[in-house]
Amino acid sequence: MDELSDYLRQQPAFKRHKPEEIAFINTFKLRQLNMPAGKTVVKEGASSPQLYTLLDGWAYRYRTLKNGNRQILNFLLPGDLIGLQQNLLENSGSSVQSLTPISLCELDKSKLWSLYQHHPALAYDITWLCAQEEQIVDENLINVGMRNGMEKIAMLLLHLYKRYKSIYPATSKTIPFPLTQQEIADALGLSLAHTNKTLHKLEKLGLHHLRNNLLTIYDEKMLASLADYFHTPLKPRPLLC
Repeated sequence: MDELSDYLRQQPAFKRHKPEEIAFINTFKLRQLNMPAGKTVVKEGASSPQLYTLLDGWAYRYRTLKNGNRQILNFLLPGDLIGLQQNLLENSGSSVQSLTPISLCELDKSKLWSLYQHHPALAYDITWLCAQEEQIVDENLINVGMRNGMEKIAMLLLHLYKRYKSIYPATSKTIPFPLTQQEIADALGLSLAHTNKTLHKLEKLGLHHLRNNLLTIYDEKMLASLADYFHTPLKPRPLLC
């Protein structure tokens, strides 16, 4: 766990915490959990036993309707906090599932209020994380509601590409991309057939290549222009682990 969290702390995407804050965070940590792909981390309608920080791998948050349809709300990457909603509210309004094998830092939720009492800066960081997740969901809503199929997929590819590269900046233009076409469809409100057709059409433009769970972006600016997406660099995020 320390090796993974130490790596993340060294990346520009994450905030440099004060020594006393890191000392408290260390008392907040319980253990590292490793889960296979397809494992439910948080179940919709249930309370979460603890808080978690995703240390490695990909996960996603989603809602399931009575007819069995699934809406993926957002994708989670290392550094993202899981379970806060369930611990501040009575239960979870959504589920979280691992997309790949993942490593989690389990945090002691009984110390959450101590954090608010004695470490207001860290408490503000948690509020900031909530606001940031809300902003991501807002962007996803705009994407689903207002862009056409090609723009939606271009936006999703570029958004996840930039998020991943902010955490692993040393990688080349190719990143791991474990999403299936069904998961892309469920995130964007598209049919599987439309998703498949649009991915092939988009790839013919020569802006990206997607094969064997690997995504290569050849021209970020052109892809951003196509998606009507203009990335604003984010300030460093807090890391609770």
